[in-house]
Amino acid sequence: MWYVIYSRDREGSLQARLDARPAHVARLQSLLSEGRLLLAGPRPAIDAVDPGPAGFLGSLVVAAFDSLADAQHWADADPYVEAEVYESVEVSPFNRVMPK
Repeated sequence: MWYVIYSRDREGSLQARLDARPAHVARLQSLLSEGRLLLAGPRPAIDAVDPGPAGFLGSLVVAAFDSLADAQHWADADPYVEAEVYESVEVSPFNRVMPK
């Protein structure tokens, strides 16, 4: 099943995000190579692809896991969590309707 991992960044966490990004992206790449990643990306704090020093509000990941517990475990092990980039992380089931 698909799961949404919706994360909110801590204020002032941009440098921690940049430092932890290679490890974070490597985990996403693993999901992609396994065919389990629907989409992933940061949520810029301003209306720009590169928000510069404005940073990011958080991240969104939609990926397939065997259970909610597995999705939560994966989210809890994110390098951004360890680096204290995120203020909060919400994991919930997602029913993909479109596109098929």
